[in-house]
Amino acid sequence: MRFLTFLAVLLFSGSIFAQKPCDFSVNVTDSIGQYKVTKDYIVYEKVFAGNSSYIFNSIAISDGLPTLNVQFIEKSSDFIKAKCLDANSKIFLQLENGKIVTLLHVAQESCGTMVRDEKGMYNRVLTGYFLFKKDDSEYLKKSPVSLMRIKFSTETVDYIIKNAIKAELNNQLYTPANYFMDYFHCINESN
Repeated sequence: MRFLTFLAVLLFSGSIFAQKPCDFSVNVTDSIGQYKVTKDYIVYEKVFAGNSSYIFNSIAISDGLPTLNVQFIEKSSDFIKAKCLDANSKIFLQLENGKIVTLLHVAQESCGTMVRDEKGMYNRVLTGYFLFKKDDSEYLKKSPVSLMRIKFSTETVDYIIKNAIKAELNNQLYTPANYFMDYFHCINESN
């Protein structure tokens, strides 16, 4: 019985630390260069009282330069104030090992767009592109993320990153804390 318990724990712990297979939404190589983007992945979801907020991450690489693409989606029956990104915007990722990794926003200012859907709901979408510092990738590959702080142009917002969430959006299981540990290797693969 102890052997079966040990074997189950060993198999479970091995699956936790295994890198996930790469799945790209874009994978183009031509005479100009190479561009790859992983599929969008939910790292934050909040659904409460008819309002919802989501953060999706994808990792892109363009001719050797890795970036984190972050998409913010908010839905509400009430008007949603704009959150903007500018040259001073940053993402701070607090890792479980205590290290803080800083990603810098590209100098492109954006406040996203807002549209009303057929149900009369407001939908605000904002996409930002953040650069990794060279040495920080090693930290991200080795430790889960516990907190994401985003410095917008007018405010700073903290998002608690959970170990696992079953998304109400699509009923799938996500492990946002391990996102970089699971997928950062994708930008280094040749295919």
